Amino acid sequence: MKLEGSYEVKAPRPKAGSAFLDPETLRKAIPGCEKLEMVGPDEYKATLKIGVAAVKGTFEGKVRLSDKKPSDSYRLAAEGSGGPGFVRADTLISLADIDGGTRVSYTADVQVGGLIAGVGQRMLGGVSKMMADQFFNRMSEQLSTA
Repeated sequence: MKLEGSYEVKAPRPKAGSAFLDPETLRKAIPGCEKLEMVGPDEYKATLKIGVAAVKGTFEGKVRLSDKKPSDSYRLAAEGSGGPGFVRADTLISLADIDGGTRVSYTADVQVGGLIAGVGQRMLGGVSKMMADQFFNRMSEQLSTA
């Protein structure tokens, strides 16, 4: 499943770029994220509680940052598994200057399996969009208070 979108945050690109690479800021912004702890350079262990329709559960997984070009772009690879199945995502995140802040764009290739895949592509797409909206709204809030 392909997902893409862009959001505007009211912060200069260097500040936004730093925030999108900061583990504590990310932990607070990722919906359902209970833990995000460093296990190596640019690699984190994550625990998320996520529910899609009647399928709910806890996912344990890894997040890895790569191809980092500060204040410009980076790649985020995430994989997790739990009772409801598994999720793998490879996301390219890009930042660009706009009037009054930064446009953050993303393109993600997401794979799901197990029970969670049974809820259907349309519902997964809607839930993914909703979670992306929550994430970017929380990032915007943190950037405006930082």
